[in-house]
Amino acid sequence: MDDSAQTRLANWKAFLDHCHEGVSHASPILPSGHLTRINGLVMEAAGLKLPLGSSCRILPAGGHPIEAEVVGFNGERLFLMPSEDVYGLSPGARVVAHEPHIHRPKLGQPPPARRRSVDRAKLLPVGNGLLGRIIDGAGRPLDRLGALQAETLRPLQGRPINPMARAPIDHSLDVGVRAINALLTVGRGQRMGLFAGSGVGKSVLLGMMARYTSAEVIVVGLIGERGREVKEFIEQILGDEGLKRSVVVAAPADVSPLMRLQGAAYATAIAEHFRDQGRHVLLIMDSLTRYAMAQREIALAIGEPPVTRGYPPSVFARMPQLVERAGNGADGGGSITAFYTVLAEGDDQQDPIADAARAILDGHIVLSRSLADAGHYPAIDIEQSISRAMVNLITPEHFDQIRRFKQLFSRYQRSRDLISVGAYVAGSDPLLDQAIRQYPTFEHFLQQPLSEKAEYEASLSRLFELFGA
Repeated sequence: MDDSAQTRLANWKAFLDHCHEGVSHASPILPSGHLTRINGLVMEAAGLKLPLGSSCRILPAGGHPIEAEVVGFNGERLFLMPSEDVYGLSPGARVVAHEPHIHRPKLGQPPPARRRSVDRAKLLPVGNGLLGRIIDGAGRPLDRLGALQAETLRPLQGRPINPMARAPIDHSLDVGVRAINALLTVGRGQRMGLFAGSGVGKSVLLGMMARYTSAEVIVVGLIGERGREVKEFIEQILGDEGLKRSVVVAAPADVSPLMRLQGAAYATAIAEHFRDQGRHVLLIMDSLTRYAMAQREIALAIGEPPVTRGYPPSVFARMPQLVERAGNGADGGGSITAFYTVLAEGDDQQDPIADAARAILDGHIVLSRSLADAGHYPAIDIEQSISRAMVNLITPEHFDQIRRFKQLFSRYQRSRDLISVGAYVAGSDPLLDQAIRQYPTFEHFLQQPLSEKAEYEASLSRLFELFGA
């Protein structure tokens, strides 16, 4: 090749490098439409075609853009749900698609595969930089500790895992609560429900598990709770010790229903990221009921008919989609052990959300108001609680001790009225006589102060000591 040819080739390479540099800084032309209607919680837009779940921005004439998400469509109209207040919007406000996160290859690298439309869904930060931080459902810090140092971005909606690819639940997880460790043993990757009415100590129990668990990472999702409770849970219940290895996602009751849904999905996405790294995660979500209520608000607003006590069908479809994202990963990988609180309205255990949650979870822990009123904490109703994976985690000797405990405890509870009025004659029932003698020790065994940590092995030793084993 002569000098003139080499010069022309060098000039072409310089020109291409200049073009590549210009393209890398260019902003893509985003499709746009306009706002046509706001009806309650739902906004309608025309002139824009986006897939369900896409993120977009509404640009008012003055003020900052408002984030929204596509939650439905009807013909050429899109139904949008805002994630913040919509005051100041006017008819005809411009609606633009949210620019997706695009990876641009270096010169000489092959172009990326064609991106699917789902990539317009929101990508939020995850990683070790979130540990010890308190953030909202959009990934914005609430703790005034500066910007997040995130390792990567992850979509909110995870892909289903092949059930045959999941590792079995065969290792117990120490949650630091004696009654659960000994009598309701929980395994890594198990999904449990915490069923309770208001004011029976569910937040305190969750805080104990977050502080004392043997899991490597704790992810706490505070969904739809009072704003005052968020600060109290973090400062008084979780404490500095628990916060160091935790990520707290807070979407209190005063934010939009879309943000409450997003907060639950974001907390799960963070837990999935740590699981994919091979770590064992404890996911605490308070509460699954508020998540269902947020979905109900959105579904009713876009015209979905109610079927069960005002809940539309999409509520009962979204709940298992969220819960099934937790659990074990592949063999030898990480796990997500999840506790979801379920609020039983009026202490009704047959509430439709409670009933649906009971069917899709791997067990449930019921907190009793009568026990809480009597000063019995944690107020766990052992008779109504069950861990469905427990038989695969414990030894036959341990199972025999649990059976004996529940047999005597239940026998005393059934005869409690006779005993309290003095109608029972000692010696009439040898099993009940033993239950009467041991009931005070059983009650002491089940109670545990907030400041006390009950490790798994110590809990088992206490259980065996109850029967002199």
